[in-house]
Amino acid sequence: MKSTLTKFSKLAIAISIGAALTVNAAHAEGEQYFPLQSYRIGPYAAGGSGFFGGFIDYLQYVNLKDGGVNGVKLTWSECETEYVVEKGVECYERLKQGLNGAPAAATNPLSVGIAYATLDRSTADKLPLITINHGRTDSTDGSVFPYVFPLQLNPYSEVSAIINYIGTQSGGLEKLKGKKIVTLYHGSPYGKETNPILELLAKKYGFKLTLLEVPHPGNEQQSQWLNIRRLKPDWVILRGWGVMNPVALKTAQKTGFPADHIIGNIWSNSEDDAAPAGNAAKGFIAITTHPSGTDFQVLQDIKKYVVDAQKGNLEDPKRFGTVYYNLGVVNGILNVEAVRVAQNKYGKRPLTGEEVRWGFENIKLDDKRLAELGALGLVQPLTLSCADHEGGGAVRFQQWDGSQWHVISDWVQADRELLRPIIEKSSHQYAKEKGITPRDCAKES
Repeated sequence: MKSTLTKFSKLAIAISIGAALTVNAAHAEGEQYFPLQSYRIGPYAAGGSGFFGGFIDYLQYVNLKDGGVNGVKLTWSECETEYVVEKGVECYERLKQGLNGAPAAATNPLSVGIAYATLDRSTADKLPLITINHGRTDSTDGSVFPYVFPLQLNPYSEVSAIINYIGTQSGGLEKLKGKKIVTLYHGSPYGKETNPILELLAKKYGFKLTLLEVPHPGNEQQSQWLNIRRLKPDWVILRGWGVMNPVALKTAQKTGFPADHIIGNIWSNSEDDAAPAGNAAKGFIAITTHPSGTDFQVLQDIKKYVVDAQKGNLEDPKRFGTVYYNLGVVNGILNVEAVRVAQNKYGKRPLTGEEVRWGFENIKLDDKRLAELGALGLVQPLTLSCADHEGGGAVRFQQWDGSQWHVISDWVQADRELLRPIIEKSSHQYAKEKGITPRDCAKES
């Protein structure tokens, strides 16, 4: 199936796990391959279709505009996971060896469960595992997790930045003492991961924390919001995903809790989360690592070379420039930049996963480089290293006006100084359990 065939029928999307959706399969030798464990059906299809649509469109754009990366064309194939861990693992095993002679660069499952399940496999296979804005927080420590990259924002940074923002809205972090904060979280490893950090921050700043779980997928939340009405918190942090988010906003309205005191996390921040809730979402606040919209040169170029040429991946062209789509573009930029950086060291040829890993660890995106990529303002400045696989740790806050998002803050930084010892304690415990000798990053700088 040629790369020009990018709009998938519902029948093709629902294809069984036994057959990956293969794109650009012909003449792959001499090209760089991206295996995509995507999901376009199921309760989280909005996130998957938007993200992978943006990712694929960026790869298309690089091929069409530049002829690939230094003459090396990019190729890819999809394997439908439905966001199911077992299917994600099977897709990983099916795709990890590359495609028709093209070596795999990195794997990007966009799923905490699949990431956890394939972490040891990707390390053994020397294939970078990219968990942009999610994944294991302690994988920030690249000395222990050389092949795992929670790019831009790990979960601990996420909640730390949210608490810092609530502090500024309260007149300072010291004013948090006695405040009531409820965290409504998705009943999954992703949803639960930040609970200990929230408890630590509650102890540090003296606010009263209540943790309320919403079972997957989140269609029923009446009891949780009745509890919130009884507690009368100052703020609710929404750590949702998929259908859980609009249901939360609708139920909050029914129980009388104001949307402008609900702060969505990084997976509760899209048009697909707010718009289905109708007027219940008006005023809702959420964090973001990147803005929506099309006022960026790289988006304009993708429109020119890909979308206007009828080669775009989105089934609904109105989703162009939305939060999930733009995150896919950002992820594409970071993946391709890693290949480009690694080529500067290893040669302008298809690279192994081990070589691409070096590229990720040496990404340095300053304003000058971001401007060259047409991504200034879309991607936050990032510097990755052996020790730091996150590289950013900052977010901005946006508010829903009933039809679109508006950025309402400057960058808010997580307390990385507080979090780093916790990350290292966890990563070193993992290393001890697994018999791993951490790398000496001083020797690899």
